[in-house]
Amino acid sequence: MKWEDIDRNLAKMFEGANLSDCRERRKLREAFKDVQLSLDHCLFKLPDVGIKMKESYEVNTRGLEIYSKSWLPENSSIKAIICLCHGYGDTCSFFFEGIAKKLTSEGYGVFALDYPGFGLSEGLHGYIPSFDDLVGDVVEHFTKIKEKPEYKGLPSFLFGESMGGAVALKVHLKQPEAWDGAVLAAPMCKISDDVVPSWAVQQFLIGMAKFLPKRKLVPLADLAEKAFKDLEKREMCKFNVICYRDKPRLRTAVELLRVTREIESRLEEVSLPLLILHGDADVVTDPSVSKALYEKACSSDKKLCLYEDGYHSLLEGESDEIIFKVFGDIIGWLDVHSEKIISSS
Repeated sequence: MKWEDIDRNLAKMFEGANLSDCRERRKLREAFKDVQLSLDHCLFKLPDVGIKMKESYEVNTRGLEIYSKSWLPENSSIKAIICLCHGYGDTCSFFFEGIAKKLTSEGYGVFALDYPGFGLSEGLHGYIPSFDDLVGDVVEHFTKIKEKPEYKGLPSFLFGESMGGAVALKVHLKQPEAWDGAVLAAPMCKISDDVVPSWAVQQFLIGMAKFLPKRKLVPLADLAEKAFKDLEKREMCKFNVICYRDKPRLRTAVELLRVTREIESRLEEVSLPLLILHGDADVVTDPSVSKALYEKACSSDKKLCLYEDGYHSLLEGESDEIIFKVFGDIIGWLDVHSEKIISSS
């Protein structure tokens, strides 16, 4: 399906939607749900059979209504729980659905949430006033899940993609003993020089953010073009109708720059088992910093997989063959680490 093939009423609904309002995002996602599932992408073709899915909205301790979703094996026990952290502008209700279903089909219980201001959660669209508060919201949500009697004692892993990799690392640094490992796909430990504004522009934006934090003034190239190698899959990004595609808001941009600098300066503190995956042709997040993470992390159990000519979106934007190769690397690593933890407990 191409964008021009969709129903005209749906197109009008999208064109007239005020995505700053989470209620509008929720209406839009509901209207496009069937269209999204009909896309000719390997992630949307994965079967739902044997998977129990649940969506919910819950007000957190900061008074924000957070959207979350879980995917559980219906007819088998759970090997471990995996907590997904999505990337910048994204949601756990589009491509991440396919990632979650693939992991669940291999026996894992998968949990995800939309950060405040993203996807279906409450908050101004694309606005991160404080990255630390966002991480606190993630910690709160996943801690509640891990404390449920049915999941206590199971191995637990963080899974972060792009900005979600930065979220996962910050969660680990905040809870250094709480997790059994992390899978990081193209983690945002540093924004690539091809994407980040010049030093002079950065200083200007930092100053402006104090007065106009919510304004969309930060110049940014088309991330889908830079992130997706497969042209047909790149076109499908248009159907992620609640994705934040505008220029980054000033405060958001400043927070992303700040947190990447912080993480880059704290790589030596990363102590949990790590699987790092990165395309060596990624021009969105810098693969050299994934190499630095691998080298500097104090964990004795770490693995780096670099994919030749791979772009940023390894699990969504490459050929089907590469996507399932990356999945194979992830599931193989998770299986080995889950079994090791269960057998030693």
